[in-house]
Amino acid sequence: MNLDATPIITSLLDTDAYKLHMQQAVFHHYSQVPVVAEFRCRSSEILGIYANEIRQQVQLMADLSLTKEEFHYLSSLPFFKEDYLTWLKQFHFKPEQVDISTTDDGQLAIRISGPWVEVIMWEVPLLALVSEIVQRDRHPQITADDAVKQLKKLLTVFYSQAEEDHIDLSRFKLMDFGTRRRFSYDVQSAIVSLLKKEFPYLVGTSNYKLAHELGLSPVGTQAHEWFQAHQQISPELANSQIAALQSWLDEYPDQLGIALTDCITMDAFLRDFDVDFAKRYQGLRHDSGDPIEWGEKAIAHYEKLGIDPMSKTLVFSDSLDLQKSLELYRYFHKRINLVFGIGTRLTCNIPGVIPLNIVIKLVECNGKPVAKLSDSPGKTICEDDEFVNQLRKAFDLPKMEKAC
Repeated sequence: MNLDATPIITSLLDTDAYKLHMQQAVFHHYSQVPVVAEFRCRSSEILGIYANEIRQQVQLMADLSLTKEEFHYLSSLPFFKEDYLTWLKQFHFKPEQVDISTTDDGQLAIRISGPWVEVIMWEVPLLALVSEIVQRDRHPQITADDAVKQLKKLLTVFYSQAEEDHIDLSRFKLMDFGTRRRFSYDVQSAIVSLLKKEFPYLVGTSNYKLAHELGLSPVGTQAHEWFQAHQQISPELANSQIAALQSWLDEYPDQLGIALTDCITMDAFLRDFDVDFAKRYQGLRHDSGDPIEWGEKAIAHYEKLGIDPMSKTLVFSDSLDLQKSLELYRYFHKRINLVFGIGTRLTCNIPGVIPLNIVIKLVECNGKPVAKLSDSPGKTICEDDEFVNQLRKAFDLPKMEKAC
């Protein structure tokens, strides 16, 4: 190991907000539950050549801990409880939980095992450092200034299109969701700083470090893993989604009320999202499938339950860019409140750069398989075809010949 290596991740807060929000809920309800998560590259990228450098960076993360200033910052927010923050103050990453190897065909393999309350913190910074290592090697000449120049061009196009189509932007809201597949931390920091200064529709960032440094609202609720884990926590598989929704409300009864809809599929989600849940949750988040079809289903569901859609919010976050966000805003903004979470196409959108299509997802909980079915076939995550078929049966979805 090169002891002189410069750490890429330099703060425990350099992660997405939903990680800390979920971690607190896990700490209070499922502190002893074991899980396994695995890395996936959805393209044919050969990333195994970076295994040693990634392993080295993971070792460096063991030195991270919450600073006094960061502790006081988190204590000032309405989301966190004193017992959790006291525990988090003692938290350290354990590199021995992360197994990094290269497959025979050169692919990068990463498997993370341990208590959910600890494993939950690995996903975002690990993906961010993989992306930064790869992009730094491929494009050593690119700087944050290059990313800023590109964003300024995109913002000019955005405003021109809005003006040409006579779109009232007064209710447009943008959030930065760009930590996991960013070009680098410096690029993300520069992008979010520019948006704060020049784009009045920015309402927050999912990155807690940037939220702290720039005085922005930290945004994010729960991820797919929250619903996946409940597949093996809930006594009945068919009720696992209901259990996940209720457990979240138990932890956050009147805040962080955006529910992710596509762990099983939107149709299966809506069958469980009854009038009580619909009233108590602030809104829904889209992360796969056709966004127009999804939005129409969400609005129709609220109307069917006798709930005014204008009292609720839809968060779109699937492969968005500014142009797609504007199109969705134009289509829906007079019918329901909207927020757009843009990730990779903000923080890794530089001419000549191809962003990595990488994820880390749960594959086991309590020693048993879990799955993410999604509304997009290419986003399905599983290790056990038989379990996926059980899941489909439990939620009355068509059985697949080959689940994954």
